[in-house]
Amino acid sequence: MNATIENNVNAWLQGNYDEATKSAIRALQSNENELADAFYRSLEFGTGGLRGIMGVGTNRMNKYTVGMATQGFANYLKKTYGDAPVRVVIGHDSRNNSRFFAETTANVFAANGIQVFLFEALRPTPELSFAIRHLGCQAGVVCTASHNPKEYNGYKAYWNDGGQLVPPHDKNVIKEVEAITNVDDVKWSGGEANITLISKELDEAYLHMLKGLSVYPEVVAQQQNLKIVYTPIHGTGIMLVPQALKAFGFTNVHIVEEQSTPDGNFPTVIYPNPEEKDAMNMGLQKAIALDADILCGTDPDADRVGIGVKNHKGEWVLMNGNQTLVLAFAYMIEARKSKGIAKANDMVASTIVSTEMVKTIAEKNNVHFHQVLTGFKWIAELIKEKEGVEDFIVGGEESFGLMIGDKVRDKDSISAVALLCEMAAYEKANGRSLYDKLIDLYIQYGFYWEELISITKKGMNGQQEIADMMEGYRNNPPAEINGSKVVTLLDYQLQVGKNLLTGESYSLALPKSNVLQFITADGSKISARPSGTEPKIKFYFSVNAPLANKTDFDTVYAQLQARIAGIISSMNLK
Repeated sequence: MNATIENNVNAWLQGNYDEATKSAIRALQSNENELADAFYRSLEFGTGGLRGIMGVGTNRMNKYTVGMATQGFANYLKKTYGDAPVRVVIGHDSRNNSRFFAETTANVFAANGIQVFLFEALRPTPELSFAIRHLGCQAGVVCTASHNPKEYNGYKAYWNDGGQLVPPHDKNVIKEVEAITNVDDVKWSGGEANITLISKELDEAYLHMLKGLSVYPEVVAQQQNLKIVYTPIHGTGIMLVPQALKAFGFTNVHIVEEQSTPDGNFPTVIYPNPEEKDAMNMGLQKAIALDADILCGTDPDADRVGIGVKNHKGEWVLMNGNQTLVLAFAYMIEARKSKGIAKANDMVASTIVSTEMVKTIAEKNNVHFHQVLTGFKWIAELIKEKEGVEDFIVGGEESFGLMIGDKVRDKDSISAVALLCEMAAYEKANGRSLYDKLIDLYIQYGFYWEELISITKKGMNGQQEIADMMEGYRNNPPAEINGSKVVTLLDYQLQVGKNLLTGESYSLALPKSNVLQFITADGSKISARPSGTEPKIKFYFSVNAPLANKTDFDTVYAQLQARIAGIISSMNLK
């Protein structure tokens, strides 16, 4: 055992930790590898907060790592706002220990003299974002690990605009958290009178806001019997999605009962993530059995949404995040124009690893388009930056996230489910499906196809292996990929773009981020990005081609899939 691990273990065994924690550490001492992984470092408070496996140790999610993080956050809030009152709102999802972590967070903030609004029970993350601005709070926290497996939990930190932390606050909070090196520095209790429980009054305010997002309520009224299947995948979506659909006017909603009860063990799935086909399978089977019009699924904290529809052959398929993004952007732009409510300063936004098709749609419709770094906090920051100048309509990213309107400053599957069902109703009223609409969009704007590969590198060496991969690509970029010359290299860490044909370099305006993008002569785009929340490096592949008509769809689709397979093979990623 190295000195760092030994020192960390001894500090916990000898320090002011409860006896149950100390007993658990002693039990771990017979398993050197597990003990080492639990104590080899402190769980990193990154720019989005904490996320990790639950258990004892400095590198685990537990009462002490959560409490120390909250003390650091509280210290920063008090330094920032001085003598002015500080208010925070706290929520949590259905994961094991989420309520305990939320109450721990509330107690520490309250003991520091901060006014706390604590949801009385689990609620979706987007409602937390909404509540920050609705209640006039300076910050917020939600205890969730989003779509991670059941062993994980996390802590997302938000600022006063309802978005997750961005510069300078993210780095400044990290400094304050890192300054808390001892559990004795934490104020654990004594401010209970500063905690107010919140409940249905916030639900009602959120649902009232959401109802105002509907563009075609009259179409929903005509198609109120649209057959909808919904699964919350054991998460918080059950708290608001059925009510949201009812508020929109839908009356024929079928819940996947086996996945309707919030449960942090996620008994029917391994990964409670609507990106995973296995997680959506029960919903898919119910949709097939009922001959439904649309299937919707949300992750445990209800910020991600996945949908299933029938394709052009009448077969049920699950949409990927980019396809859903394209449908949502096109609908919000076209519907607003059709209803006469579009404005000259309308804007939309997506991320650098999302489909370029949304940029094409926006530009061809004369709508302002902005591309930001991965993560909805950057879309939230953009909204704040453009406030009063441009009118935000819709934003999203490939990882199954959408943000409709600017009242919630994070991805929001509740409003997304409602709008996607309205879109399905609109297309059904016109005698077609969402998939038919998607093909029409491919014909109009070009057929864009994207895929993603994640490579996991676990353990103490995992982060270094990922860093080595990125440095290899950065220092020795490929000259060609799949037989097509690499013509552009974009390095967001160095904030430099380079034309590899002319040697010309230019500055990238976005903040620093460890992302590399290679653009080839045939228009393919390959992005490499280490995950900010998991021990993974992600590779995003995007290709496109013209689509002349619907009868050519299957042929062009196969060609695009073959191109991506060729790219993956040429980069030795599988």
